[in-house]
Amino acid sequence: MAYGKIGVIGAMKEEIELFLDHMEQVRVTEKAKVTYREGLLHGKNIVLCKSGVGKVNAAVTTQVLIDTYGVDAIIFTGVAGAVDPELNVGDIVVSSECLQHDMDVTALGFPRGTIPYEETSLFISDEKLRQLAVDASTELFEGHVKVGRVLSGDQFIANRETVAKLHIELQGACTEMEGAAVAQVCSLNNIPHVIIRSMSDKADGSAHVNFAEFTLQASGNSYRIVDHMLKHM
Repeated sequence: MAYGKIGVIGAMKEEIELFLDHMEQVRVTEKAKVTYREGLLHGKNIVLCKSGVGKVNAAVTTQVLIDTYGVDAIIFTGVAGAVDPELNVGDIVVSSECLQHDMDVTALGFPRGTIPYEETSLFISDEKLRQLAVDASTELFEGHVKVGRVLSGDQFIANRETVAKLHIELQGACTEMEGAAVAQVCSLNNIPHVIIRSMSDKADGSAHVNFAEFTLQASGNSYRIVDHMLKHM
């Protein structure tokens, strides 16, 4: 499938800076206080933006990309905390699906993560985009790539017991704060998506030691993967 225009989102400045350095013919506009940069990367039309942290920011940005800029696919790239104990800092997770771990209506009898009265609470990534991401990740970081469930919530997870629950109860590979919102909006609009996360920490309370350092490394890894995907689309 050919994607005419691709939206690329990162939550933080570090996650989009390398794209800015390599884009050509950039046109800058602003919508809902988010800066959108339309341009070319490897001859592909992309719209790059920094959503800001959290699910609301991510959802708004995704809908704007669809409605205002007419993107045909969305890639969210950036860092996450590892939940699967087999993952280490620097490893890559490509989303098989996304779930909101902080959606909790268990008091009314709904399983944790379930959005009441919606058709689904589990948002599946696009098969072709997922395979492009896996191929790129494997070529660049062979042996350090996992396809798995991305868990999202408006919480920075830093507790070992919480991490264990997210992995065991919700089958999460990693946890972050935007992916499931992007995935849900894409699902509602029938827009293909994939979430690509590089592990910046183990989500176990040690992030204050390594987060800043490894965020730069992980952001670089994520950029290289998306760059490779665009080259081969």
